[in-house]
Amino acid sequence: MPSPQIRPLDLADEATAAAVYRIGRDSYAVEAELIGFDGIPALRESLAEMRAHALNWVGAVSEGGELAGFLAWAEEADGAVCIDRLCVAPAWFRRGIASLLLRHALTELFPDRPVEVTTGAANAPAVGLYERLGFVRGEDFFPAPGLRMASFAFSPAGV
Repeated sequence: MPSPQIRPLDLADEATAAAVYRIGRDSYAVEAELIGFDGIPALRESLAEMRAHALNWVGAVSEGGELAGFLAWAEEADGAVCIDRLCVAPAWFRRGIASLLLRHALTELFPDRPVEVTTGAANAPAVGLYERLGFVRGEDFFPAPGLRMASFAFSPAGV
């Protein structure tokens, strides 16, 4: 089976926005189970709230046109990039989709820029992914009672 292709996503398109919203909710529901915390903000936001975020979006799209996962990020004033969401449809788990999206972002979308990301500290698959791809773990923090988050930073060579 060929690997999905990375494409920009336009959330002004109703079908695209609905697919991103569904995948995000399904993916964050799995993370909530992994970390033992169901108050993840993205689980509580509406479709309109998700679309209102000032984010850039790319998706991994299968040969048949199915959205397998997506990555969304914000551009910081200092030139850094903050990854806001990296979600994979559960049907596509453990098939390299998150790695594909993240590698593409680091090499093609913002190759010479520092990147920051956070995830639930107990989300072992995400923590392992960031560590494998060269992110350095920073301080853990507690944004809400019962929620321990891990922060990661990626600094390209020469930056």
